[in-house]
Amino acid sequence: MSIDTATAAKVAKLARIRVEEDDLPALAQEFNTILGFIEQLNEVDVEGVEPMVSVTPMRLKRRKDEVTDGNQQDKVLSNAPDAREGFFAVPKVVE
Repeated sequence: MSIDTATAAKVAKLARIRVEEDDLPALAQEFNTILGFIEQLNEVDVEGVEPMVSVTPMRLKRRKDEVTDGNQQDKVLSNAPDAREGFFAVPKVVE
């Protein structure tokens, strides 16, 4: 797949990036370089290769999945301009 200047202009517009008309050929060339690299990656045979997190074998640390309130209610409410009965107090906005 090859990107021309019209497609590069459309991509720039969709990304909301202002690109001057004389810079469009260079942008199209950069897109083509990126697509060429992706085509090279598609040629690599990864059949049977397990996904990995690191180059060294390691197990991720895990913790028990427990639901808590964080035990920080006083700290959180200390930032509020108005707190009552353990909750944020806000002015009424609907009549």
